[in-house]
Amino acid sequence: MGGAKNCPETPRQKMIGMMYLVLTAMLALNVSTDILNGFVMVDDSLYSSITSTEDRNANMYKNFKQQADDKPEKYTEPYAAAMEMKQKSDSLFNYIAKFKRDMAVEAIGEEKVSQHNYTTGYAVRGLAGTSNLDVTGQYGIVEGHGEELRKNIEEYRDFLLSVLAKNTNPMSQAEIHKMTEQFNMLFTCDSLYNNHEGKMDTWVNGMFDGMVLNATITVLSKMQNDIRATESQMIQYLMGNADAMDLRVNKLQAYVIPKSDYVMRGAKYSAQIILAAIDSTQRPEFYIGNERINDQGLYEVVATGSGERKYSGKIGVLSNTGEMDYLPFESSYTVGEPSATISNLDMNVMYRGYDNKFSVSVPGVSNDKVSVSATGASVTRSGGNWIIKPGESSKEVKVTVSANMDGKQQPMGSNTYRVKNLPTPSAFFVVGGEAKLEGAVAKKAASANDAIVEASYGPDGILDINFKVVGFAMRVGSKIEESHSGSLTAAQRQLIQGMRSGESFIINSVRAVGPDGKEKRLNTIAMTIK
Repeated sequence: MGGAKNCPETPRQKMIGMMYLVLTAMLALNVSTDILNGFVMVDDSLYSSITSTEDRNANMYKNFKQQADDKPEKYTEPYAAAMEMKQKSDSLFNYIAKFKRDMAVEAIGEEKVSQHNYTTGYAVRGLAGTSNLDVTGQYGIVEGHGEELRKNIEEYRDFLLSVLAKNTNPMSQAEIHKMTEQFNMLFTCDSLYNNHEGKMDTWVNGMFDGMVLNATITVLSKMQNDIRATESQMIQYLMGNADAMDLRVNKLQAYVIPKSDYVMRGAKYSAQIILAAIDSTQRPEFYIGNERINDQGLYEVVATGSGERKYSGKIGVLSNTGEMDYLPFESSYTVGEPSATISNLDMNVMYRGYDNKFSVSVPGVSNDKVSVSATGASVTRSGGNWIIKPGESSKEVKVTVSANMDGKQQPMGSNTYRVKNLPTPSAFFVVGGEAKLEGAVAKKAASANDAIVEASYGPDGILDINFKVVGFAMRVGSKIEESHSGSLTAAQRQLIQGMRSGESFIINSVRAVGPDGKEKRLNTIAMTIK
């Protein structure tokens, strides 16, 4: 820029500066009015293009926001990026508008600029003095605004490129490459040819040194137009990128998915009715675990064991990127034992003071969701069974079964049982593992250490209960020996060892205690030595 310096000038520099001013004044006189009018026409055209683009952008932003409100999980993030991009675009656009207006104010003054309604930063029509050659250099170079503009432009470019870099969709890479080249061309402030100096120079000098104000304003309007056009392009890109991973569908089908195919009377039947969109031109891949199953997605398995069975897998579908997308799923089903309810109503009996063991099941409901309660008895769970113990004074017990159905306890049924004392067991003389009520026995076996007296209901008994023998007496002739357990004492074994074949011994006064804690007197046992 000739004539404008930031330090004191020498007499020689002042003379050169004066000559430059005369030269530029002569050049200004030679700027054709037609050329200036041409700048006005171009700037007017840019103004029309900008306003049209802004209207289009406003509609796209409105549509984008509606999508973000309707489908936040899909559009919230890209809409936020669009809003950030709008803020960056508006900031640079408004900065350039002020830049143009401030240059016009320096050229002709605030009053004249305001009279011509030069408030939007677009048009230059009717603005006097716009052929000025000094204002652009003074404002852009000497006052440093050109360097500030360059930094703002390149920061805007870097922001645009950072938005593009976040997209890893392989289908968009060609588009991203093209847009990257475009933004580098539009918003990179590389060296420019300086017409005033006649050589390549910095972007700031090439842009503002010796430039006619009309021309500079028009170039800056063109940059504003580029910003709005880029903004429009980025809105479409961000919205399109959000849709890029959508699956294509060409057919709709209705499905009913029940929560359970098995429903108890009084329980709620629940089914989800859904509309599924599918692509009939491609077949998804169905996996249970990591094993692929049939193309129809039909999962069949032979039920084993019992209780709840969980399974999971994934469905593979071809996305718009050409790669397989896998959608996970998990579910469960309940396996019940084959069962039928058969009851002998005459045998609905519980025994007082005894842990009555019950097996309880509800078809279609896993055991962990079944509960049992009783009136007149205590109830505890033992493994997969239930222990019901009537109270001492209970004459009957009502057992009620319920199940957890969809979070609510649903009654499944009840039964009433009579309560009786445990029947009196029989006393047996056990020799060599064989229980005897009477009969012949070898002397050696009868006096062996493993010969004992036990109390039970015998092999034909309904209940299998262990009773503890707490005493008995053995009589051989006139001799009597007592034991305070079920085992024979040494004296009792000596009595048997002294016997001859054909002689008999009696076991009586047998006392035993059962699980109810009550002592019972049992039968007499008569044995003969063979």
